[in-house]
Amino acid sequence: MPLTCIIVDDEPLAVKLMESFVAKTPELELLGSFTDSVEAINAVKEQKPNLLFLDIQMPDLNGMELAHMIPTETRVIFTTAFKEYAFESYEVSALDFLLKPIRYNKFMVAVEKAKEWFAKSECPKPSPIAQHLTSNTQIPSALFVRVDGELRNITIENIVYVNGMKDYVMFYMDGETKPLITHLTMKAVEEMLPPDKFLRVHRSYIIAVDKIRKVDRNDCIYIGNEIIHVPDGYQESFHNFLGTRTINKM
Repeated sequence: MPLTCIIVDDEPLAVKLMESFVAKTPELELLGSFTDSVEAINAVKEQKPNLLFLDIQMPDLNGMELAHMIPTETRVIFTTAFKEYAFESYEVSALDFLLKPIRYNKFMVAVEKAKEWFAKSECPKPSPIAQHLTSNTQIPSALFVRVDGELRNITIENIVYVNGMKDYVMFYMDGETKPLITHLTMKAVEEMLPPDKFLRVHRSYIIAVDKIRKVDRNDCIYIGNEIIHVPDGYQESFHNFLGTRTINKM
């Protein structure tokens, strides 16, 4: 089955180029193209494509803002003429970052990354809860994490939250002024941490639930030195968690 995709770019010529790339790529199926980012977000939410080829600099709603609003099952490949946005793209777990003018060979590299990502995500794996219930071994109290070529022994209780940036994650720890950065995926971290103590509340964030200071009326979590807004795709599980911990329910 081909991966479904939507193209969003306020430049019509850029849209036509991307359409031509998709047309000669049998692994892709185009669901639509948009030059208006506000119209695009409605289509993305309704059609839930596998991939979104998304320009960053656009009027009304820019690509970074739009990326925070899309369904969790849609993955982003950014297209832009400004390489300074590359680092920021990691915050929304973009699969790739294509710098304009885009060549077809670079486009295909991004498509191959997408194919690999979706192939891995479709592999059936037991959930962390199921693993915990069926395993005879206890969940460890500490983990070894490779940081700067060394194995650091980190105590799970000291993890405040984890922030993912593409193929890297940052562990923010109690008593540490800087995060511990290691080459891992968020999915791998999620499977390592005990599900009764940690909750994924964003594509790029896993939090220690007992270290939340407060949650405001806009579903923003205050934890450590970070304020994390819970997007639509994660609100149901987050509200279910809050329901189990809230005394004075409205």
